[in-house]
Amino acid sequence: MKRIFLITTIMLMLFGLSISAEASPQPQKLTKISLMLDWFVNPNHGPIIIAQERGYFKQHGIEVDIQQPADPSLPPKLVAANKIDLAVTYQPNLTIDVAAGLPLIKTATLIATPLNTLMVLKKSGITDLSQLKGKTIGIAVAGNEDATIGTMLADHGVKLSDVNIVNVGWALSSSLASGKVDAIWGGLRNFETNQLALEGYPTTSFFPEENGIPSYDELIFVANSNHYNRQAITAFNAAITQATTYIINHPQAAWQQFIQYAPDTLDNKLNHQAWNDTLTRFALRPAAVDFKRYDDYAQFLFKHHVITELPQAKTYIGSF
Repeated sequence: MKRIFLITTIMLMLFGLSISAEASPQPQKLTKISLMLDWFVNPNHGPIIIAQERGYFKQHGIEVDIQQPADPSLPPKLVAANKIDLAVTYQPNLTIDVAAGLPLIKTATLIATPLNTLMVLKKSGITDLSQLKGKTIGIAVAGNEDATIGTMLADHGVKLSDVNIVNVGWALSSSLASGKVDAIWGGLRNFETNQLALEGYPTTSFFPEENGIPSYDELIFVANSNHYNRQAITAFNAAITQATTYIINHPQAAWQQFIQYAPDTLDNKLNHQAWNDTLTRFALRPAAVDFKRYDDYAQFLFKHHVITELPQAKTYIGSF
């Protein structure tokens, strides 16, 4: 009798272990994705860093390798060469790159409004773009400034030939503060505005979308249009959406988690002010598609001869 009881007990234990093993979830194998930012980590990348820090990427089955470029022009080129899976770039640049034949596709939006401004020192007394006639404007990188600055000035009766455009490299803020130039194009409303104010140089900004330039997405994600993992990108977008929602609902708690990514470089007053000024800029629906917005901006670039081919948005905006 004891022997029968013992055998029965052992069988029940083995059966229980079998059930337990079946019920225990197996560790999920994560799909690896490489992501290159447009520049060093800063508050513009809030949803990416929060998704990483809070484990949202892993929750959606992906492992993201976040990389910073040595040159901000490299990320989309590396994606086009199939060396990087995803890159952060700019809507205007994407249109220019696609028109030039690079195999790129937009997968989501990070910053849904323009950040660039045409900026002057408040003490200059310039309150209208018409007052820039005969002035010097500094730019960081030569590109489509003839179209953008030219259009903004034309809206106020000033020709591009009426101003002097000089390339000051990355010294935008110092060039304006020192008086080397009277205005700068390319200063961001969430960074240079705060940086100059903290240094004692309050500014006045003129916004492109209020002065004749079609509105556009400042920062977007792109993949190689010929080689991409749809399931991984969909998971990435879900994690970014989750992170953005968390940031909007808990902005200061999210800030504390954001700076933990790199405390030595992120935890400072400038970044904190920039964080607060960027909150309303994050795309609440990163994966949303708006063909007309992209076609309108492409038409603007084509009209001003920045591009010679006019790509259709439906050919380089993906639905993920």
